[in-house]
Amino acid sequence: MATRLLHWPLMCGTLILSLIAALPLAAADGKELFNGKDLTGWELLAPQGHAPFAVEKGLMHSTGYKGDAVYTVEKIGSATIHVVYQMSNEKGNSGVFIRIPVLPKTEADGINKGIEVQIDDRDNDYHCTGVLYSMTKAKARPSKGPGVWNTMDITLDGPRTIVKVNGVLVTDYDGVSPVPPKVQPWEPDRGPRPNEGYIMLQAHDPSAIIAFKQISVEPLKK
Repeated sequence: MATRLLHWPLMCGTLILSLIAALPLAAADGKELFNGKDLTGWELLAPQGHAPFAVEKGLMHSTGYKGDAVYTVEKIGSATIHVVYQMSNEKGNSGVFIRIPVLPKTEADGINKGIEVQIDDRDNDYHCTGVLYSMTKAKARPSKGPGVWNTMDITLDGPRTIVKVNGVLVTDYDGVSPVPPKVQPWEPDRGPRPNEGYIMLQAHDPSAIIAFKQISVEPLKK
């Protein structure tokens, strides 16, 4: 399995060129959650026993193993989480979990106690980039696809969640309206979620590498 880690750039295609030049961006009136140097503030959930994320050349990237990275410093609410990410190919499957009420010990904690904002361009409008996975329908599908940097802004305003991808509104959910019933066993349990919580990044599909250039949070201005 060490060979996979040694040669992971071969999977990334045009992503590698952008890794070399990429530097973390400054959060406007906010706070950087990823320092561009290491995983300070983050805890890795590694069910396969191998680190699912690593930091190289200013980027946090998946390594080819399934797992998650939890920001353990604080719960986040009444804020916009700004994420800049890039997927190495069209098979990418990842997500940003929000509103997790307790520090997750497994991915199931994030799935069933929090909400996953999906990153995956292949599935239907309830399971695609920018939706609350299986619970909301995409208002648009503005993802730029693999090999290109995308921005995702997730706003937590009380129970309301607003998601914009590349500046285009994908989700605006009030947090209380009915959602479709759970159909598949891997979909999240339904039920209310807290106004604030821990966040978690997912490395789900080993056939694609996801890289994060920036993860920052800006408090809402009331």
